[in-house]
Amino acid sequence: MRNFDVIIVGAGPGGIFAAYELVKLKPALRVAVFEAGHSLAKRKCPIDGVKIKSCIHCASCSIMSGFGGAGAFSDGKYNITNDFGGTLHEHIGKAKALELMKYVDEINCQYGGGGTKLYSTAGTSLKKLCLQNGLQLLDASVRHLGTDINYIVLGKLYEALQDKVSFFFDCPVLSIAQAETGFEVEAKSGSYTCQECIVAGGRSGSKWTQELCERLQLETLSNRVDLGVRVELPALIFSHLTDELYESKIVYRTKQFEDNVRTFCMNPRGVVVNENTNGIITVNGHSYEGEDKKTENTNFALLVSKHFSEPFHDSNGYGESIARLSNMLGGGVIVQRFGDLMRGKRSTEVRLAKSMVNPTLAATPGDLSLVLPKRILDGIIEMIYALDKIAPGTANDDTLLYGVEVKFYNMEVRVDENLESAIKGLYFIGDGSGVTHSLSHASASGIHVARYIAEHK
Repeated sequence: MRNFDVIIVGAGPGGIFAAYELVKLKPALRVAVFEAGHSLAKRKCPIDGVKIKSCIHCASCSIMSGFGGAGAFSDGKYNITNDFGGTLHEHIGKAKALELMKYVDEINCQYGGGGTKLYSTAGTSLKKLCLQNGLQLLDASVRHLGTDINYIVLGKLYEALQDKVSFFFDCPVLSIAQAETGFEVEAKSGSYTCQECIVAGGRSGSKWTQELCERLQLETLSNRVDLGVRVELPALIFSHLTDELYESKIVYRTKQFEDNVRTFCMNPRGVVVNENTNGIITVNGHSYEGEDKKTENTNFALLVSKHFSEPFHDSNGYGESIARLSNMLGGGVIVQRFGDLMRGKRSTEVRLAKSMVNPTLAATPGDLSLVLPKRILDGIIEMIYALDKIAPGTANDDTLLYGVEVKFYNMEVRVDENLESAIKGLYFIGDGSGVTHSLSHASASGIHVARYIAEHK
């Protein structure tokens, strides 16, 4: 079949939940999902830590692409909040955005996540502790599925959809063009038509989405790139935070430049992992719900957002250049002890072997000061000392810093309250749109567009 009512480009959380809601509300709709990566069952990173210790640059990165998107092997944290995770609420309203995120949580619980815990910052004394030390703890409720339970939820969602939706895996979309009625979608497997098209390219598809907007002459807004490091330390140091909140989003304004540095993607007793984005190796973190997969370490990112104005527009290109420098010096991800960084020394295998923190990722010992711009690195160092006041031991010499961590965001596409572009029937959702930056916001954006289409079809 080549003709569909709705074609969804991308099988990340936005695309999955858009498909889910469409077939629930309008079972007769012919819906297709095109995904550049593999099906969930075929997504497997070849790095095993023994035979293959580092990225071998697969044609399709199973960590970043495939059913479930870049979040499939994340630690499965769904933050229910408007304080961070994107600007969806600016388009559809705060109450509506929270309602949709709670609905996504209900679906996740229904499909295998019901036994997991919902954490909340409401009423915590840790907020006062942070404020007393120049830090701000952001409000949120967070459902932690864990990488293992997240995989189960995605598997059950696919089972529920596979007979109702036409999935095309390992089938990247090459172009989208306006047709006499609707759109013509050119994919690896041929040409297809649809009345409505939902673009959910995700973070790994940010470049493709930007090129699509340029071809279709759609207006985009300048966005940002997040640069920083991933911190790994003994889990006990942050246990008073993670036991109560699990995910604590903490913001610090630096004294030197008044830049905001924030914690991101906290993984209690988790592991540090590689990511491959457009051939560039960066670092991320995962954690698991199952006790047998937990480690003795906690990891989290420290990120600084850089917003660019005239005449520079390529924020992703800037982030890529920093990451490429790290890859050039270290052959991939670089790891450095905090004590070595502060003494101006390059970490070595010998120094790492003496460390009290056993690294969970086989990275190249090196010097992050040769990679990260001074202003960003200075802010990260300030943040580490600030966190040391609420979690003593954060600034220990043996705390490990992995670099670089980069969060690429698409140039934000100009969309209306229905997430519809200037071209009627063409919608942009998820992290590839620049509107959302999280699993919960991306999923909610898919639900929102699906409901709008179902109501007007």
